[in-house]
Amino acid sequence: MPDKEIHVVIITGMSGAGKTVAMQSFEDLGYFCVDNLPPALLPKFLDLMEATRNSTRRIALVMDLRGREFFDQLFASVGSLSERDNLTAHILFLDAADKKLVQRYKETRRSHPLAPEGLPLDGILQEREMLEEMKGRARHRIDTTNMSPRQLREEITKHFATPDQEVFTVNMMSFGFKHGIPIDADLVFDVRFLPNPHYIDTLQPKTGLSEDVSTYVLKWGETKEFLEKVTDLLKFMIPRFKEEGKSQVVIAIGCTGGKHRSITLAETLATTFEDEYRVQTTHRDIPNGKGL
Repeated sequence: MPDKEIHVVIITGMSGAGKTVAMQSFEDLGYFCVDNLPPALLPKFLDLMEATRNSTRRIALVMDLRGREFFDQLFASVGSLSERDNLTAHILFLDAADKKLVQRYKETRRSHPLAPEGLPLDGILQEREMLEEMKGRARHRIDTTNMSPRQLREEITKHFATPDQEVFTVNMMSFGFKHGIPIDADLVFDVRFLPNPHYIDTLQPKTGLSEDVSTYVLKWGETKEFLEKVTDLLKFMIPRFKEEGKSQVVIAIGCTGGKHRSITLAETLATTFEDEYRVQTTHRDIPNGKGL
């Protein structure tokens, strides 16, 4: 039995108050997340987590009234958490004003789970009454009435991120245009105009991870000017992505084959920003980032 403590967050509250955004936020914080877990399965699930010898020690579970037939078991299952050794549990209750919840349901054209054929307000009032006790037990309550999704993510990060945890990530990706543009890129820069090491016999078999390849790519005046201009642009743009609430920004640098110029520049830009952000590098078109 592992002796490292398991931290469990039960995400519950009013339907339409932001539980989906909350779960995504916990995923960004490194929690193992399960959406709409039936309360009856909670003890079995935690038994499995306690028995396994892996690094999954932070868990976030969304438990709400979409499974109304399980409601009678909700209080018993959540209450049983205090009886477990080696486990700490907190309830996060998300709430919003009735008027705001009605507005959100009308915007999404969804029916309320407790009033699938009736008025949203009828379901909201019924749900609020049923969850009153759970709200009283919650250690953390967040009113999302006047919050944007970004503000809710910031609030969750403030309460649940570890002191040394950096959530926002800058991913510098190299790629080759002949293999296609990465579908998950936020920004794409084309560096095929730069001198190509592919045509140098001693450099062609190597990659941009090799010092002599990177030296060749970086020695040119146009490379230096490109890096200066792109660095200035990214210093302006990256903070705006972070302010918008994104958990990461993917900056893709492309050359013809994704082997020489793009790798050199992705590595150089990663070094430029690593003191300000958590930076990861991905070289999509070479096996495992190898190839020296």
